[in-house]
Amino acid sequence: MDTLKQSLRMAVKSISGNKLRAFLTMLGIIIGVMALVILVSLVNGATSTVTDTISSLGTNLLTVTVSDDKGQPISLSDLAEFSETDGVGQTAAWQSESAVGKYGSNAETVQLYGTTAAYYNIQGLNMLLGRYIKSADVENASNICVINENAAQELIGYSDCIGEEISINGIKFKVVGVLEDNDDSLTAVFSSNSLAVYIPYTSLVRLSSSVSSKITSFYVSAETGGTTAETESAMYSILYERFAQDEDAFEIDTQDALEDTMSSVTSILAILLGGIAGISLIVGGIGIMNIMLVTVTERTREIGIRMAIGAKTWDIRWQFLTEAMVLSLIGGVIGIVLGFVGIAAIKMFTSFTPVVSLLYVLLPFSFSGLVGLFFGFFPAYKASLLNPINALRYE
Repeated sequence: MDTLKQSLRMAVKSISGNKLRAFLTMLGIIIGVMALVILVSLVNGATSTVTDTISSLGTNLLTVTVSDDKGQPISLSDLAEFSETDGVGQTAAWQSESAVGKYGSNAETVQLYGTTAAYYNIQGLNMLLGRYIKSADVENASNICVINENAAQELIGYSDCIGEEISINGIKFKVVGVLEDNDDSLTAVFSSNSLAVYIPYTSLVRLSSSVSSKITSFYVSAETGGTTAETESAMYSILYERFAQDEDAFEIDTQDALEDTMSSVTSILAILLGGIAGISLIVGGIGIMNIMLVTVTERTREIGIRMAIGAKTWDIRWQFLTEAMVLSLIGGVIGIVLGFVGIAAIKMFTSFTPVVSLLYVLLPFSFSGLVGLFFGFFPAYKASLLNPINALRYE
């Protein structure tokens, strides 16, 4: 313990005696730690945002995609039967494609969705004005549409547009409802700021040559009081039996899978960015090793005197190893402080909110100490091997 205290005192004295050189030596460590803290906080913030957004969409939604119907295509009446199965809530067919929407002389590219009445509840949409698509509209292939606020403003020019007629690919559709632009809906997440127009699924079949009455994509919600797992199991049993026990003929996706995928992507991103920042720490460690080698040369006579009065090999080695680690740890502390300053600046000047984790603050600090230990070992080892007599004669 006395040896450690003495080594610390000597390290602090040596560093304080050469402040500018010590700061320049620590610069690589400072930049590396600061970059690690900021970058990992940014990735954590992005991960948290994505997770919260997906979670806010609800956990009772399944997306079913049919790739091979085995000669037994799914129809709207089949979806109604699926809804009556135990464990299955509501079902809604959907297809989307780009189209040209016109109102007067104004023309805009819109995202056209063909769907059914249940889509409203499954997706958790909210009406601003008017009503949504009804079952009767789907049965009659009515030329009615529901648009979002953005489409109302950009295409028609105002939100209170119930009763107005817009042209979709040359066909007139009467606006019966305007949806709130809800950022928490699944459609909004993947089509931000889009001009969305919703029409009955049967109307889209009549309007578009690329959409048929054979349903290949539909949403399923969990039964009230049920779980997504129960709904997934029920739908799997239905489709597995329908499509000749070929599980490759269809795919059932849950929001849990989407969340896992996004988490995997952000984790890989964190590793990549952390690795890039870690390079700065390694470069800083090399700088510490170079300066410590110079320090050993400058203090050769001091080493010889210490050895002559009884200092052991380990005492000399520990002295320079402690100095290297103190340099690294001080640089780590400065880097963490500057990292927090950078995070505060990001919060102040942008709408993005980085998420600071104690683990990812302690990790770069600990790594900076390990860098000092690793790169300080060789200079310390070299100092401990000096011959006392030659060291005393060194000029």
